[in-house]
Amino acid sequence: MTKEHPILETKDLTIRFGGHVAVDHVSCAFDRGTLTAIVGPNGAGKTTYFNLMSGQLTATGGTVLLNGENITRMPVPERTDKGIGRAFQLTNLFPTLTVRENVRLVAQAKARQGFDLLSIAESHVDLIERADHVLNEVRLIDQADQTVSALPHGDQRKLEVAMLIALGPQVLMFDEPTAGMSVDEVPVILELIGKLKADMDRTILLVEHKMDVIRSLADRIIVLHNGALVADGDPAEVIALPVVQEAYLGKTPEAA
Repeated sequence: MTKEHPILETKDLTIRFGGHVAVDHVSCAFDRGTLTAIVGPNGAGKTTYFNLMSGQLTATGGTVLLNGENITRMPVPERTDKGIGRAFQLTNLFPTLTVRENVRLVAQAKARQGFDLLSIAESHVDLIERADHVLNEVRLIDQADQTVSALPHGDQRKLEVAMLIALGPQVLMFDEPTAGMSVDEVPVILELIGKLKADMDRTILLVEHKMDVIRSLADRIIVLHNGALVADGDPAEVIALPVVQEAYLGKTPEAA
């Protein structure tokens, strides 16, 4: 029986900026239906590693594989078509459109009907129904007709998750999804990601600094330091490592 490929894999993935190696020969495989947290201090290479996998940056060396296919030189739109979806630290929304229109446009692009901003919304009943279904899922249906620029920050982050869901990716990538959110807003995003995790067909990668978030969601933690992979394994075991406690959490093991 042939072993199934990891859904996403990097082999010796490397990028240099002048004399600086930002990601240094990182080899890591991500299986279907898992949530992996990527941690490390500021400047460790976490977001750069994300950018290499999602296509915002092109590797100096090594490979990125999606379902066993080499996508290392593939541009972002093609990676998106093949199943990689990325949510950014800063919201990436259409601020002058309504909440529903933002999600509808993503569903429209997924259905390959193009981004026709002048089209009449009523002519896309199926897309509107899809948008409303997703908005209901993320608890934004009551704000569907509100202009995005008028939304509070927490709701904008929820909308970003909704747009990612509407895209229907196999791999969902979240770069600090709770950044800038109030204490009251964080649990909603965690619940949304938890629901996505429950779908075992999806693979989730998460860059996050909040260890309570990581503990509640992650099946696995990988640690980057100076662009290199220095730890990989079960969350409790990785968090307990002295190198993680001291360098990344600012604690001694006894204080954890």
